[in-house]
Amino acid sequence: MQSLTTAGISIDKFIAEYGDNDPYELIDGELVDMEPTGLHEQVAALISRKFNVEIDRQNLPYFIPHRCLIQPLGSVSAFRPDVIILDENALANEPLWTREPVITLGTTIKLVVEVVSTNRQNDYARKYEDYESLKIPEYWIVDYLGIGGKYYIGSPKQPTVTICKLVNDEYQKNILRRGDLIKSSLFPELELSCEKLFSFVKKYQSEPEILLPIDCKKLLFFDCLLPGN
Repeated sequence: MQSLTTAGISIDKFIAEYGDNDPYELIDGELVDMEPTGLHEQVAALISRKFNVEIDRQNLPYFIPHRCLIQPLGSVSAFRPDVIILDENALANEPLWTREPVITLGTTIKLVVEVVSTNRQNDYARKYEDYESLKIPEYWIVDYLGIGGKYYIGSPKQPTVTICKLVNDEYQKNILRRGDLIKSSLFPELELSCEKLFSFVKKYQSEPEILLPIDCKKLLFFDCLLPGN
């Protein structure tokens, strides 16, 4: 994922001009352009498919929108999560939903997933804080490349899935690695392993003629320069 920023964008202008443009987010008035890689999209698609199976199997009043922004009221930020599960019964309370696919209330959101790439500081820090403030019950940080800071994923670095569950209005984190099964409070019978999410990278690493779209060595080098590493 490449990340470019442009400062000085209002929330209204962002929604009007970039709301339907998938690669863009707005963080504190800065336009952030992040183009996802193919592997990133494969990981997100697998998670969405697994969630939809559970939603259909249990006949729950939830759905995963194709496009959706999270815009905390009173902020100049609009996040575009990789996967988001919404409660249909809560949409009547959303002030913008009938005009734009924008969610402003944490009570509408059942679960959010961010698949980590070069914007990892936002996923592990900024979005973590905002999603916690919105009281979103469950937040997954899927770091399939293992590029998060050592403060967040430990040392030595390796692919991780961080499950954040809201307890007394604060997130309690559980860091999962290869060999671990993912347990979700929203979907107790979900069958998904960390190994399955990490398998896309492993597949391409085993085929030397195909190069990964992200230079992991460069990412790890620059990661050492970031705070919290």
